[in-house]
Amino acid sequence: MDRLAVEGGAPLFGKVRVSGAKNAALPLMAASILADGPLDLTNVPSLGDLKTMARLLTLMGGAVRASFRGDEGAGPEECLIDMRGLSVPEARHELVKTMRASALVLGPLLARHGRAVVSLPGGCAIGVRPIDMHLKALKEMGADFDISGGDIIARAPAGGLRGAAVNFPTVTVTGTENVMMAAALARGETVISNAAREPEVVDTGRALCAMGARIEGLGTGEIAVHGVPSLSGARYAVMSDRIEAGTLMAAVALAGGKVTLQGAPLASMAAVRDKFGEAGLYMSYEGDDLYLESPGGRLEAVNLVTMPHPGFPTDMQAQFMAAMCLASGVSIVTETIFENRFMHVAELRRLGADITLEGRSAVVKGVRHLSGAPLTASDLRASAGLLLAALAARGRSVVSRVYHLDRGYDRLDRKLNLLGARITREKE
Repeated sequence: MDRLAVEGGAPLFGKVRVSGAKNAALPLMAASILADGPLDLTNVPSLGDLKTMARLLTLMGGAVRASFRGDEGAGPEECLIDMRGLSVPEARHELVKTMRASALVLGPLLARHGRAVVSLPGGCAIGVRPIDMHLKALKEMGADFDISGGDIIARAPAGGLRGAAVNFPTVTVTGTENVMMAAALARGETVISNAAREPEVVDTGRALCAMGARIEGLGTGEIAVHGVPSLSGARYAVMSDRIEAGTLMAAVALAGGKVTLQGAPLASMAAVRDKFGEAGLYMSYEGDDLYLESPGGRLEAVNLVTMPHPGFPTDMQAQFMAAMCLASGVSIVTETIFENRFMHVAELRRLGADITLEGRSAVVKGVRHLSGAPLTASDLRASAGLLLAALAARGRSVVSRVYHLDRGYDRLDRKLNLLGARITREKE
């Protein structure tokens, strides 16, 4: 198991390219199950979760050829997936226990193959992310389910899934993607109400359309999917990762310096840009390059409430809170998406942060400096927040359990080192 040793106090300078988005690439890899031909994905990041999904698709009988780089070189990575040989429509616990996104294969397997055995999803311990909304929606499309031994055993009706009116009680990103993929091959029209509007959902829909799907309303709260008899293979570039871009913004805000993010998905990260701008981070952009410069003095404290898109993303909450630890004044960070996403607070306190929890809000009183300490990551985004705080702390910090970080960030420590950070990967 790896850990990251960080010598704080080094400002960041230079250029770095934003990788493809994990939260777009995972559903697109699952969408390959629907295709009658190969799906060729470019701009695919090299991440633990994506490598797990590639192994899963291979065990199902698919052919996956991925050019995941082993270094920090530039340029897109490619993943060519051909699922025409699928013969084992199963996602067993032994493989997917660390990956919440395993549920994304359920809809495509039912639509294309009529049956599936999918382990109840695992992943980060940040709170309840129930799959019941997925199952209820797919039941409305005609599917039957049993749950046995921790597995979902699913079957489509003899004539295949049928279109339905699906109304999610709360916004669910993976639920929207799962139903959208299932509906692409269903008979008739499926209308998804209270659909997620996240850019990654839009990217999934656009890729499905490139494969021949008929989808309307992407990016709105109501998506209409007109089922078609078949989908073809396609070549599609995964969108850039708005959360990685936001994390790098937070790194500059904390460590100081001047950095250009190349290939930043500017249109999809307005809420993040607005909050960091309000805090005092200077930014300008040309094309898809985002120039960042830290303020001469301290950041200004800014209140924050996480919300579904187009609001501030929950996946950036820990990183923004880390920045507020050194801001001038008091900020209140309120988490509305996940009920257990403040586990990084205790670790930030170990660095000297002044944070008080009040229900689903954290009151952050900015301090003059942080001091290095041993830290333990509890989940993916918490690990990023702790790493960034360590960049700004005086002295040495060690962040343990960074396998969380590797699940969702494409060599973040190497990218930060290219900009001047002092991070060493060690074995625990």
